[in-house]
Amino acid sequence: MASDPGAREAPCGIVRRVSATPAAQALIERLRAVHGPLMFHQSGGCCDGSAPMCFVLGEFQTGDADVCLGEIGGAPFYMSRSQFEYWEHTHLIIDAVAGNGGMFSLERPTGLRFITRSRLYDDAEWRWLEGQGKL
Repeated sequence: MASDPGAREAPCGIVRRVSATPAAQALIERLRAVHGPLMFHQSGGCCDGSAPMCFVLGEFQTGDADVCLGEIGGAPFYMSRSQFEYWEHTHLIIDAVAGNGGMFSLERPTGLRFITRSRLYDDAEWRWLEGQGKL
């Protein structure tokens, strides 16, 4: 995996939809040591704004209304299909910073929180993604 979390390509030239900074990776490992396998769901608003929410794997029920964008730190990362329609042109970069996590997110008591940064795909990346079909 590339050392730059916003890197343009993953191994084998595959364009990733989501990646994590070293700070986020460290927090994921810390949470995994306590809680076991994890999963993420990008919140669409309401109580926790647009924060990525971290749960014990399977604790948050996903379904046909959700898409899996990939994995960060070995944890699947989901977003609602309707929200993905707005974000499909962006690569999500999950970071960890000081603050309080989402109300139901596992990192809340750590003094750190996950946040989502993003960048637009360049033309070559977008052509590759279009060639793969929509999620």
